[in-house]
Amino acid sequence: MSLDLPTTGCRSTPVLKERGQREVFCGLTGIIWLHRKMQDAFFLVVGSRTCAHLLQAAAGVMIFAEPRFGTAILEEKDLAGLADANAELDREVARLLARRPDIRQLFLVGSCPSEVIKLDLARAAERLNGQHAPHVRVYNYSGSGIETTFTQGEDACLAAMVPTLAPSVSRELLIVGAMPDVVEDQCLALLSAMGIGPVRMLPAHRAGELPGVGAETVFALVQPFLGDTHAALLRRGARHIAAPFPFGEEGTTAWLRAIAEEFGVSREVFEAVTAAPRARALKAIATQSAELRGKRVFFFPDSQLEIPLARFLVRECGMTAVEVGTPYLHEAIVGPDLDLLPAGPVISEGQDVEKQLDRQRAAAPDLTVCGLGLANPLEAQGFTTKWAIELVFTPVHFYEQAGDLAGLFSRPLRRKAALRKEAAE
Repeated sequence: MSLDLPTTGCRSTPVLKERGQREVFCGLTGIIWLHRKMQDAFFLVVGSRTCAHLLQAAAGVMIFAEPRFGTAILEEKDLAGLADANAELDREVARLLARRPDIRQLFLVGSCPSEVIKLDLARAAERLNGQHAPHVRVYNYSGSGIETTFTQGEDACLAAMVPTLAPSVSRELLIVGAMPDVVEDQCLALLSAMGIGPVRMLPAHRAGELPGVGAETVFALVQPFLGDTHAALLRRGARHIAAPFPFGEEGTTAWLRAIAEEFGVSREVFEAVTAAPRARALKAIATQSAELRGKRVFFFPDSQLEIPLARFLVRECGMTAVEVGTPYLHEAIVGPDLDLLPAGPVISEGQDVEKQLDRQRAAAPDLTVCGLGLANPLEAQGFTTKWAIELVFTPVHFYEQAGDLAGLFSRPLRRKAALRKEAAE
């Protein structure tokens, strides 16, 4: 069960490290997909009205909806130190839990304002646990733009949970990272068909389903931005199954194969389970990637998905990567994808946005993957862009989504071609 590796991958490529101005969303954005995943959790952002507006806009929540997130607004008197922010927070939490008895997990989420006034949410969580446990477990993590980028909110959330997970001596597979339910179901069905189990998920749907963790736990990541969670699980004694990420046919097969080898699944069983979905994935990718072949792509750093996605676009869709930028590069996590990504592109970590824009303009790629803040200006300059945020909010993992993943990249090119044709006519 060996992978077909390129002659020279990018693991040993020197990394261009930049530490300048960056253009990314803050980690609060992760609440939008986490609150949908964790059915008895509530995310309470301790922040400003700007934080509240960001979440409302990102989630598209109607005024009569009852979401599982909210904002404890820090007013001017709080920021000026004229009020006891801790007493006010305790009062707001008590009111929330009295009104929402379904809440079993409460996350206090730090923001830029709470960081600036040095509000100790770790101590607040400990205090509130004393008041509301065992009915409610209170955690804290930071989603502040001072400390986190776009997808690091999920990483900080899951990492905060790991130390509280029950000890376990059972040999279990732990799948780590939030996925849409339809994708999670496909993942579990494939593993079950190979006889792999028991399989636990982090995050779990409910507090009562949280996994245990110990020296017999092996875990596989489905998101490449979980560096702190990865480290926290290793500290608990769990062992990581390193593998390319399950994007596209090749990535999904490699990810499943690494787990299958860990659990002693025979080649015959593996092939029987994966043959049909692999064929569907290959057909779907071929259909959706016709516009991508021979085209050049440039990645600005945004979601930390950039390296696995570049591998997918180059090896499965026939593109050429010019530069692959990522906010943080965790070699222990994305190393297998770097091994598969053919040498050639600049690999950059961090960002100095003006310098990177200069490199992008000089390269004049056919497609630029970037954040919302850069997309419109680049489009105005004639470049074709893909919003990086859409790659996080759209189901893109595993075989059945492989064609949709390719389509997310080919669609902007088709749109540009259609606009040019219309203008010519």
